Amino acid sequence: MKIVILASGTGTLLQSVIDNVDRSRVEIAAVGSDRQCAALDRAERAGIEHFLVEYVPKQTDRDKWNEELADKLASYQPDLVVSAGFMRIIGPTVVERFEGKIINTHPALLPAFPGAHAVEDALDYGVRVTGSTVHVVDSGVDTGPIIAQKAVEVADDDTVDSLHERIKKVERALLVEVLHDIAGTTD
Repeated sequence: MKIVILASGTGTLLQSVIDNVDRSRVEIAAVGSDRQCAALDRAERAGIEHFLVEYVPKQTDRDKWNEELADKLASYQPDLVVSAGFMRIIGPTVVERFEGKIINTHPALLPAFPGAHAVEDALDYGVRVTGSTVHVVDSGVDTGPIIAQKAVEVADDDTVDSLHERIKKVERALLVEVLHDIAGTTD
């Protein structure tokens, strides 16, 4: 199975895939981002092709950006696009072109706490259990079909940072597990 990974930040989730995925089953064709970031540096160090489709808030035309991203993704002919810490909402142009073939990780047990502040929202709400979800990307925000979830208990003394770190550990393993499961079904 050939994948393209999209990331916007430090790339720790990307690194987990690089380090742990079975390369005989899952080929990382490329890593892309919407901004210059450490994730692209990780791809370069790993010898993985990488690209930038830059998005500058208040300057970039969102529709053109989505068209350019869709074209760039299509150039790799991926079986799956993996949003791994990609902090830009993917527009309808991309979602429709790769319908059912984009997955995302989210630091909560969806459908609870969608959006960019899931860990903070879970703490503010006072839940005792949260976790990580891998889901199919659709036209909504974190509303697509759920593929897999793993729970993480919330400790009494948790902060956003401490809870998010524990969720990230679960998320890294869960994403690799999901990729292996999907690759197993496409053979």
